[in-house]
Amino acid sequence: MSTAPSLTLRGVDIYQQYLDRAAQQALVEDLRGVQRVAPLFSPETRFGRKMSVQMTSAGKYGWFSDRRGYRYERRHPSGVDWPPIPDSVLAIWHKVTGLERTPDCCLVNFYREGARMGLHQDRDEADFGYPVLSVSLGDDGLFRIGHEARGGSTESIWLQSGDVAVMGGAARLLHHGVDRIRPGSSTLLAQGGRINLTCRVVD
Repeated sequence: MSTAPSLTLRGVDIYQQYLDRAAQQALVEDLRGVQRVAPLFSPETRFGRKMSVQMTSAGKYGWFSDRRGYRYERRHPSGVDWPPIPDSVLAIWHKVTGLERTPDCCLVNFYREGARMGLHQDRDEADFGYPVLSVSLGDDGLFRIGHEARGGSTESIWLQSGDVAVMGGAARLLHHGVDRIRPGSSTLLAQGGRINLTCRVVD
């Protein structure tokens, strides 16, 4: 596993094929454990529309959205505490970021065919000095990156299973999203789809 990014797109460091197949499979098993405690759910936007992406979380906080807005919560909608972030995820965080500080939240997004995530900023955290790290598992996802201000040109790249991306420094507040997935492009998940993990320091 190299600690140098394969490429950098608008300041976002991308580590292509950072995880081999065995590591991806082990990570999926760990995430199944997270999901058993905190099942996937479909959040609403602040406008009352259901998101096309299902999600859950691990760690001190979980990311949440409803008509009251976007925020972090200490418990799953069922009322249970979020499970701990798996050691396999923390190992990626520490190795790639070089930070001793652990993330407070690992958001788990699941994309089925037709699901997408519109352009947005990750700005619900207290300190933007810490990077955001994401891990892709399963089908390819078309990742789009814009500017810190909304609008203007964008660039896109297909993220594949095992890829890791880090948004830090000047790229920390760039607008970004996932336009679509490429169904059938991976055999990692038996039923298809894409999992994206996003690790953030919240406090």
